[in-house]
Amino acid sequence: MPHASLISVHSQDDRLTVAGRGAWTSEYADELEQAVDDTARTYAHPKGIEIDLSAVERMDTFGALLFERLKRSWKGTGVEPQVKGLAPRYKVLIEEMGRMGQEPPPPARRHEAILERFGHETVNVAADAAALLNFVGASVAAMGRVLLRPRSFRFTAMVNQMDRVGLRAVPIIILITFLIGCILAQQGIFNFRRFGADIYVVDMVGVLVLRELGVLIVAIMIAGRSGSAYTAELGSMRMREEIDALRVMGFDPVEVLVVPRLLALIIALPLLTFIGSMSSLLGAGLVSWGYGGITPDVFLDRLKGAIDMDQFNVGMIKAPFMAATIGIVACLEGLRVGGSAESLGAHTTASVVKAIFLVIVMDGVFAMFFAAIDM
Repeated sequence: MPHASLISVHSQDDRLTVAGRGAWTSEYADELEQAVDDTARTYAHPKGIEIDLSAVERMDTFGALLFERLKRSWKGTGVEPQVKGLAPRYKVLIEEMGRMGQEPPPPARRHEAILERFGHETVNVAADAAALLNFVGASVAAMGRVLLRPRSFRFTAMVNQMDRVGLRAVPIIILITFLIGCILAQQGIFNFRRFGADIYVVDMVGVLVLRELGVLIVAIMIAGRSGSAYTAELGSMRMREEIDALRVMGFDPVEVLVVPRLLALIIALPLLTFIGSMSSLLGAGLVSWGYGGITPDVFLDRLKGAIDMDQFNVGMIKAPFMAATIGIVACLEGLRVGGSAESLGAHTTASVVKAIFLVIVMDGVFAMFFAAIDM
């Protein structure tokens, strides 16, 4: 039987009236816990329950927790106890104990219709485009202020960024573009050989590498390598509230953090494009010599006849614009990072995807433009 000093039970026709009294506090922890367990075990399957707490003089968190345990032991059998006599000052405590261990119901999942989802995505794309245009304006304005006040330009920061995105990227750029050139030459020779036109591989490789693939491959690699680094750096600064600290101190984050990174990319990407193009041509020349029997002197003579400065200029003209696009997208996504690691990862991924997409779109626009001006 339960301890009569703290709990008394009256049963009639399988209906229980449980009366609590005394102090339901941690001071009487052992006795109270034993009383609650005995009551729940002795009267495990009642038809109805009424709990009267009018005689409870004091109650703390421990007492409220045991009261909630008693209620849940009966609620598990499908019986909802009715509580009366609870002092108003203990109602909040009892309610908090009732919420413990209960997970909120999952939100109802609503499947969007195709048109509704398309509308949401259209609005999101429009918002991203507006944010990008706004950031382009902010970056141009910051560069204008730097031109008016050259002493405010952080030259050391730009040189540091050039080292990171330019010089340190040279080995991987050389390796990848060399392999691309090798693959182009091998596949070209393999297919042109059917028509006895092996020598035209030199024309194909020269035009593709200098005009399109050289700058495109380098830009995509820089978007994945340096663009993601820009986003992660600025996103981490945003999470640590360093960017807010710059604003408090009277500095413009775009002028301090974005402009040096943009200029470093605009300078470094054309140089990397030149190095990558030369590496790709070297790979194509070696494969042509070893796989196609085209000697280096023949390869160079044919290359001189197949290309002119226009082919080289087209690729080099694209490079600064692609660099600016990568830098602006990467810095914008970094400054939009929230306060969580999940947000940082999401914006870093978005930065790389958007930068690569815009680089490819820009390459297509340039291709149509140069074709229109016969260049």
